[in-house]
Amino acid sequence: MTSSASFDTLESLQSDIADLIDRLPTLKHRQFIQQALATVIRLADSDIDRLDWKILSSALADMELGFELFYNYRHVRKVTIFGSARLSPETPEYQMALEFGRAVTQLGFMVMTGGGGGIMQAGHEGAGRENSFGLNIQLPFEQQANPIIEGDPKLIHFKYFFTRKLFLLKESDAVALFPGGFGTQDEAFECMTLSQTGKFGPVPLVLIDHPGGDYWRSWSDYIDRQLVQKGLVSPEDPSLYMVTDNLEVACNAITDFYKVYHSSRYVSNQLVIRLNCDLSNAEVEQLNADFSDILVKGKIEKSQALPQEAQDETLELPRLILHFNQRDLGRLYQMIATINQMGRPSQQEIAHPERK
Repeated sequence: MTSSASFDTLESLQSDIADLIDRLPTLKHRQFIQQALATVIRLADSDIDRLDWKILSSALADMELGFELFYNYRHVRKVTIFGSARLSPETPEYQMALEFGRAVTQLGFMVMTGGGGGIMQAGHEGAGRENSFGLNIQLPFEQQANPIIEGDPKLIHFKYFFTRKLFLLKESDAVALFPGGFGTQDEAFECMTLSQTGKFGPVPLVLIDHPGGDYWRSWSDYIDRQLVQKGLVSPEDPSLYMVTDNLEVACNAITDFYKVYHSSRYVSNQLVIRLNCDLSNAEVEQLNADFSDILVKGKIEKSQALPQEAQDETLELPRLILHFNQRDLGRLYQMIATINQMGRPSQQEIAHPERK
């Protein structure tokens, strides 16, 4: 298809649409392309406002930028770093974020931030420009990207916060949260909410204080006292995250998460858990004994790729399949932790947790 610049005239747009329709039967993702086109056609015949079309158009432009950038990095795991933009390089929180960024990139991961200053700049400084993504936001007042990522092709300026956050989470294989203000608190609770409801992850969520710091410890105490003890969240929900002030513990929480567990997806009404190595029959029976409470029916079973996964890049990986109740996500995270203590991953898998 020709570039988006060709859409400046109705004639060229008609030509591009006709070309797309002709090629549609041969395209790999034709079902979803057809659904997207059908949605736009239905909207074109509706009475939505001009502002609605502007939002739709700009959101699609944002997503186009994100999809095209991250496609080339889809096989490398990435860690999203959230935290205050106000913290200076002299603060212990900044230095901890810098060291964390350096440590995870030495393990092979890449780092994503909102592209601004403070903790975001610290993460990029530690990771280095070549291992960093910046997902900045366009604002009416000047919004500068930090000097580490400024001018890099891996820096995107999004129009909308919601499309920006979509990619900060969609593309992340781990989230590290450092101390921050309202924005950081919002990001922390959104990560918890999306994890708790199964709309994000499973991925490791690590809340990192500087050595001796109590920002997240105090936060965790509040969660326990005001939410867990009062029955406002499940007792297992704190398993969705961990709090630490130790850099090695934080990094291990991320690498250990992908020791045996690789990824997961739903196929029809079954949760398919892909593994880096096979589990023994005895280990699967142990999972059934320990986690039968999260099943709607049946048992946890070993499997190869299902027919619906024929185009999946993880086709060769062994799997577990189960009828998960899609409610007890804290328990699911506990099961993933148990799985990661099982199996016998190869030395290559252990050495490269960043590959996916």
